[in-house]
Amino acid sequence: MADLQVGMRLNHVPVEPSGPTVPPTGPAAPGNPKGPMGPFVPGGSGDFASTPAQKKDAANTIETELEPNTRKAAEYADTDTGTAQKGFDGWETAAGLKKVADTWDQQVKTLMGRLAAEKTSLRGASGLFSSNDTGIGTQFLATNSKLNGL
Repeated sequence: MADLQVGMRLNHVPVEPSGPTVPPTGPAAPGNPKGPMGPFVPGGSGDFASTPAQKKDAANTIETELEPNTRKAAEYADTDTGTAQKGFDGWETAAGLKKVADTWDQQVKTLMGRLAAEKTSLRGASGLFSSNDTGIGTQFLATNSKLNGL
């Protein structure tokens, strides 16, 4: 339930306080034959545009929900796997659990890096668009036309 709400906020679909109990249904999005999830979630704008406030909200969701909850889940799994390893000490199962735990830790590290990069990109996107618009506008103003002296 909470995962669905986070996904919907990241795709800028409003969620009522009680939230839906099932994933949204609808036609498949272009390029996504499995269903409507992604930027074309029912109720979304139907394009890739989002406001600076929506980008900020998505970045804040990553920072306040996804990153801390991912860390907690990783710590929880590490604790339980460590306990299981101790229980199987001297057996091949303990070595297998260690390998699984090492792989899990690497995957979590990769995911945390990706979340941080997405958060940074979302926060920087509005500034980049503004800088591009300003820069292009300045180029138009600085360009002298042969018509200027007439």
